Amino acid sequence: MSEPHLLLTGQTLALAMPRREMLRAYHAWENDPGTLLGYGNQVPQSWETREAGWERQRGNMNYPQFEVVRLQDSEPVGMTTLEINRFVHTAEFVMVLAPNERGKGHATEAARLTLDWAFHLAALRMVWLKVLEPNAAGVAAYEKAGFRHAGRLRQAGFWQGTPVDELMMDAIPDDFPGPSAVLSTQN
Repeated sequence: MSEPHLLLTGQTLALAMPRREMLRAYHAWENDPGTLLGYGNQVPQSWETREAGWERQRGNMNYPQFEVVRLQDSEPVGMTTLEINRFVHTAEFVMVLAPNERGKGHATEAARLTLDWAFHLAALRMVWLKVLEPNAAGVAAYEKAGFRHAGRLRQAGFWQGTPVDELMMDAIPDDFPGPSAVLSTQN
């Protein structure tokens, strides 16, 4: 397996270029029951659909994806994505962690690194996300990364088969908790 191409380094994690050779692992993470529960999905995505989307996503400048890599051993622990709206300079944030890496504090640092990229390299003015209300660990991680509560979509998602509210959260550059890994490389 090739070494990850690191783009932005934090304290314990880094953002790296996604690797084609990791696509089966990404697909497994995305279809893990805990991931499906967190996204409110009811069905997994087929391998053929995921594989077909790889090239389309890689060539789309409005859809940057990052492999999240643990620095101590260069192991991938998750993925983050920004779905950029170039007209208004905002983006939707999405994250998935490998099932065996959840609960280790990676979500906060991965979100913070992605916000750092969004604000200091992509020059976005706002990043937003949706999270199911019962996902308390996700909400807490996003808050620590700099996201703020921005509203709710009532009964818009499902948690264990029950309709639940989706919380809207957003962050602007002033919310970024710093320090910036991007700006520290400028000194």
